[in-house]
Amino acid sequence: MDFKMHEYTHAVVGKVTPALRITDRADLNDARRQHDCFLRLLRELNLEVVEIDFGYPFPENALLEHISIVCHGIALLMKPTSNMEDDMLKILKEVMQKDLGQTVIELSDPYAKVNGSDVLFTGREFFVGISDTSNEAGASAVAEAFPEFPCTPIKILCVGASKEAQELLKRMEREATFSYQTLTVPEDEAANCLYINGTLIHRAIEEIPDSFKTFCEKIDFARRSICFSELAKISTGLSACALLVRKP
Repeated sequence: MDFKMHEYTHAVVGKVTPALRITDRADLNDARRQHDCFLRLLRELNLEVVEIDFGYPFPENALLEHISIVCHGIALLMKPTSNMEDDMLKILKEVMQKDLGQTVIELSDPYAKVNGSDVLFTGREFFVGISDTSNEAGASAVAEAFPEFPCTPIKILCVGASKEAQELLKRMEREATFSYQTLTVPEDEAANCLYINGTLIHRAIEEIPDSFKTFCEKIDFARRSICFSELAKISTGLSACALLVRKP
């Protein structure tokens, strides 16, 4: 992964408000504590945290990755799939434009589907996982929004088991425009990390014990670990709860 990019200045996050309904997916109190620790860590890494109250209960109000891709001054907003997402996107559009100076592009192709959680940006190029939530037309929309970067659609049938994850990695390496040094971690859930302003953020040792050891042995730059177990129950991982932005 190429880390030679401009430092982020802001992190846009959803405010974890009390749930108006009971969720059996995560404990609200533990999730709020973990979310507070996450925001504190972001601030320690010199990010200004923009915390938005979208007016919806946990867990939906904490997840932002799926509705937008932000890169190099451009925010691509996805098509809403519900009234809730429509409301969230309207608020997010205003924040991105007025507060953070981003150029906003709204997905308009009626045939295009993109979920931000299916998109990987390496710092040099995009990969879009083709699935039930993202299609080839959606990958084309990402390519049009960010024309300075190559964009490769990757058909994903299933992921999660280590063998399948490695097969996916090999295909990405074959189709990538650039070469990358990769690190294989024993637990698949450990692969969802954040690299922010020179520091790698990954999950805590009690959540990924084998991968934590790998990070300690292989990573020779700044690392921070964080407990994310409850938030992980309702998300794809660390990247789901923040949109990282560089304000012009």
